Amino acid sequence: MSSKVKEAVGTNPFSVLGEALESAAETFGDATINARASAKVAAGTVKATLSTGAYKSAYGVSYGLVFGAVFLKELLPESNVIRRGFEEGAEAGLGAVASRKAKAHTPPRLSIAGKKKPATARSKPKKSAS
Repeated sequence: MSSKVKEAVGTNPFSVLGEALESAAETFGDATINARASAKVAAGTVKATLSTGAYKSAYGVSYGLVFGAVFLKELLPESNVIRRGFEEGAEAGLGAVASRKAKAHTPPRLSIAGKKKPATARSKPKKSAS
């Protein structure tokens, strides 16, 4: 009789349903973990691709502008005003970058003598009507 009880428990529809639900929950948990890992990998790949694309675009624009200007400058005669403008403009741009870098490394200086008094200190006191 005990073998019949074991068979009855094993074929009980509620126990079969419970086991199926447990298996589905485990599978769903595994799928969630796998989906998160896949999303992280995909996000990293997209970020790397966008970074590479942005770098190559900036490089191409910079190279094209500088190479074009230098090539055009070399084609022009030395006494040409456009050539002289390219040369002096390039020197001024490099000088501006150097002065910005120098300003970034020095602490700012504040002048107390140059400050103005607040407007409330300069206003005249009101007379009271007594």
